[in-house]
Amino acid sequence: MEKTINLKGITWNHSRGLLPMVATAQRFSELYPNVNITWEKRSLQQFADFSIQELAERFDLLVIDHPWAGFAAKTKSIVPLDLYLSEAYLKDQEENAVGQSYESYCYDEHLWALPIDAATPVAASRPDLLAEKGLQLPKSFEDLLALADKGLVAFAGIPIDVLMNFYTLCCSLGEDPCQNDDEVVSTETGVKVLKMYRELASKMDKENFNRNPIQVYEAMTLSDEIAYCPFAYGYSNYSRNGYARKVLHFHDMISLDGKTNLRSTLGGTGLAISAKCEAIDFAAKYVEFVGSPSCQSTLFFESGGQPGHLSAWKNEEVNRQSQNYFLNTLPSLQNAFLRPRYHGSMYFQDHAGDLVRDYLMNGGGEIEVLTTINKIYQKSKSLVVS
Repeated sequence: MEKTINLKGITWNHSRGLLPMVATAQRFSELYPNVNITWEKRSLQQFADFSIQELAERFDLLVIDHPWAGFAAKTKSIVPLDLYLSEAYLKDQEENAVGQSYESYCYDEHLWALPIDAATPVAASRPDLLAEKGLQLPKSFEDLLALADKGLVAFAGIPIDVLMNFYTLCCSLGEDPCQNDDEVVSTETGVKVLKMYRELASKMDKENFNRNPIQVYEAMTLSDEIAYCPFAYGYSNYSRNGYARKVLHFHDMISLDGKTNLRSTLGGTGLAISAKCEAIDFAAKYVEFVGSPSCQSTLFFESGGQPGHLSAWKNEEVNRQSQNYFLNTLPSLQNAFLRPRYHGSMYFQDHAGDLVRDYLMNGGGEIEVLTTINKIYQKSKSLVVS
């Protein structure tokens, strides 16, 4: 009789985060009866904040965020997947990456997680509300401000999302942030972005500054007060019939110059294996199964997942079930900015968003905000592995 192998996994607390992992684990155990995989969940904020080094002590499989790649490479808390997955499999994954999703988990010449889930901030709407009020989707920043004046706009305003959207506006004005060791962005661009962002934020309900993307979408679907969200990490669940009270449609974002759309900041999740795992070969077989094109387009998606393989994003049935969520937002994914992944980047991400959020809510001096952000950035660059 074969020895039973028990693997424990940790993911984040949403239908998109938990249910596809449970479904794939169940199917995998049917294919490999001696392997039992159980999944636990943690909050979205813990998902962004909690050290993967600590989680890797307790769990065999981890669903992680790509900014942890540099930390993983330094601490060796998770294993390089390129040592366990075939060259042909990884070539397919790389060639069928959604935007820079595959690259986002590559660091120091190794792949630290497999991009099983792809996401970036996109626009969301309640088409029924817009039609009822005789309104069109905004195309420009001026259109967005006009819609916000009617009290119909919301965006995710907790610190991490505020920082990601700060990046988006910088990129969209032609300057990618964090390209040198001294400043996040030039003073000229930074001041312009903060002023634009504050103008929009001043028209928002203050409650939005307590909402992550999930909470924005819940507010959009549970009530009939918010018709449009200009940028928040997309969740295809809300575009599927029966998931929420009302169906959301998702879109590429507005344009600042009338030519190109806003360039958002890549998100998504990857599946990683702890260096403490005692059955890495079986864990790798599970990772391979979850990321396979066939699983991604069927079981993974149908269980609430948001695939990371391009074939699923272009799949006709996947799009039919999601109001064309994937085809409509694919341009945003393909164009998304890959945020910093160096070892200290999580320290910067954890602290800089508070400053931008405070400015959006209360105003203040743009130069002072940028100066303080740069100090945090410089400190993050000097952090060493503990």
